[in-house]
Amino acid sequence: MSHNDIAQQSRTALIVVAHHRSDSLTAHLARRAARQLEAAGYRIDLLDLHAEGFDPRMTVADQPDWGNREKSYSPEVHHHMDRILAADIVIAVFPVYWASVPALLKGWIDRVWNYGFAYGRSKPRLAGKRMLWLGLGGVAAGDPVVDFMQQALDGQLNMGIAYYCGFSHSTVALLPDAEERRQRLDADGRLLIDAATVGAEREAQYAELERRADEFVANFLAAEAVSA
Repeated sequence: MSHNDIAQQSRTALIVVAHHRSDSLTAHLARRAARQLEAAGYRIDLLDLHAEGFDPRMTVADQPDWGNREKSYSPEVHHHMDRILAADIVIAVFPVYWASVPALLKGWIDRVWNYGFAYGRSKPRLAGKRMLWLGLGGVAAGDPVVDFMQQALDGQLNMGIAYYCGFSHSTVALLPDAEERRQRLDADGRLLIDAATVGAEREAQYAELERRADEFVANFLAAEAVSA
């Protein structure tokens, strides 16, 4: 085994699942990504926020203190901070709500990616880490709103969060067509909901979704290898 192979196997991927159901498509794709990363030699830390009972609501204990970047936050938050610090890459898998992340994921960022930990230092503690945001959208792939959703997520997640916190690389992978009844807007702005896909059409739809998700993860890992 080469030195590079050993180094790769010592790396950790933190996969964050932000969905309230363990049988959701979001959870399925997160588990699929975990297997893909494990096959690439990563140790997997699978963080299912709902299953672990994470409360996304801000608390007094975890409120930033702008006069003290060394503030001790709640034990729960420090545990999550340790899991982020131990990871070389972080992959968040989530449904897209209102062109943004669900409250479960946003609250995790609000409470855990806190002042003095994720930002507020001249040398960010998360510097050098890499981030992939894998978002599932119910909108139809051909709907013009997909471009807006991509731009909105890029701005919020890549620039507003990952770049601000010192990540060396961040990518938003948007997966439209995630719902069995895909949604679209007509020329007059009215919401149209397609009939539910069934049979071979349904199987093909989700096989394509899995293929695109796999491709996003593979490209993310390939970009990491090149930049290293």
